[in-house]
Amino acid sequence: MAGIEPRPGIMDIALYVGGKSRVEGVSNVIKLSSNENPFGPSPAAQEAVRRVVHEMHRYPSTDHAELRQAIAEVHGLEAERIILGVGSDEVLQFLAQAYAGPGDEVIHTEHGFAMYEILARAVGATPVEVAETERVVSVDNILAACNERTRLVFIANPNNPTGTMIGLAEIERLAENLPPQAILVLDGAYAEYVEGYDGGARLVEARGNVFMTRTFSKLYGLGGMRVGWGYGPQEIIDVLNRVRQPFNLSNVALVAAEAALRDTAHVEKSREDNTRLRAWLAEALAEHGVPSDASTANFVLARFASADEAGACDAYLQKQGIIVRRVTGYGLPAALRITVGDEASCRRVAHCIGLFKAGER
Repeated sequence: MAGIEPRPGIMDIALYVGGKSRVEGVSNVIKLSSNENPFGPSPAAQEAVRRVVHEMHRYPSTDHAELRQAIAEVHGLEAERIILGVGSDEVLQFLAQAYAGPGDEVIHTEHGFAMYEILARAVGATPVEVAETERVVSVDNILAACNERTRLVFIANPNNPTGTMIGLAEIERLAENLPPQAILVLDGAYAEYVEGYDGGARLVEARGNVFMTRTFSKLYGLGGMRVGWGYGPQEIIDVLNRVRQPFNLSNVALVAAEAALRDTAHVEKSREDNTRLRAWLAEALAEHGVPSDASTANFVLARFASADEAGACDAYLQKQGIIVRRVTGYGLPAALRITVGDEASCRRVAHCIGLFKAGER
C-alpha cells in the first residue's frame, strides 16, 4: 500500500454517523433518533412492492419516466425538470460533482445537515460554515460569506436538526443577491410537513439559480427504499443527468415511491398526526422545563441547561429503552433531537424526561 494515497481532502471528512437503532441489553426499544414516519409506509406502497418482486431480474428504466410523471402530476411541476436519486442525498451529490471542485466554495449554515460539508470536501471544494441566528438561517450572514468562489449554497428548509425555517420572502432575497455563478439549493426533506409549502418550486420556475430537493424517506415512510428527487432549471437537470448513473434506482424503489405518492389519504393522515403530536410533545417537554424552538418538521430539538445535562438525559432514556439523537456534531451539545413518534411513544419519552428532570437517574 506504500504510495497509495487518497486525493487531498478526503481524509478530512468526518464519517457520517446515523441515528442509533439499538441499545445493548434492551430488546424492545422506542427508536426516535432518525426522523422516520412512525406509521410506516402506505399500504398501497407495500402492495406495489409485493407485485413487483417477481420482476427483480429485470433492469429498471434509465429515465424513471413513470415516477417523474407522477411527481409532476401531484405537485404541478414539469416532468422534464425532475431528476431522481438514491435519496435526496444523491441528488445533492450530483450538484456537488457537477458544479464544485478545487478552488470553489460551498456554503452551509452552522446547524445545517452534516452531508453538506462532506459533499463539498468529497469533490475538493472548500466548505464555508455560516453562523445562524438563534438556530435560524441568516440570509444576511450567507450573503456576507459569498464571493467569486461561491458555487453552491445549501439550505435545509425546514432545517435539520433545529426544525426551524425561513419564509419565502427571505429565500427570494437570498436568491436575488447571490453571485451570478452560484446556485441556491433548497433541501426540502421535511417540506411535506409544512402545510401549503411547495419547497421552493415556484421560485425554481421563476429563476435560473435555484434548485430544490425532496425525499420519500420522511413523510412517505420509505427511508429503507432510498428515493429522492430534485427539481431545477432545465439546463442544470441536463448537466446532472450526465453524472447520474443510469440504473441508480431499483424497480422496487420506483414502484413503491409512486404508490406512496398517490396514496394521498395516508400522506394527509401522517401529516395531521405529526402536527398534532409535535405540538403535544413540545408542550409536554416545556412543562418539564425543556424548551424547544417552534418546529416545522417531524421532530423537536429539546434544549437542556448544559451539554452534561443533555448527555445524562440521553443515557437515562437509553436505560428506559428510548433512543433519541445527540446533536453535538451539529454544534448543539446541550440539545437532543427527538423524532415525533406515535402517541404512545410521545407520551413515553415525555414521561421519562419528566422523571429525569425530577431527579431520577
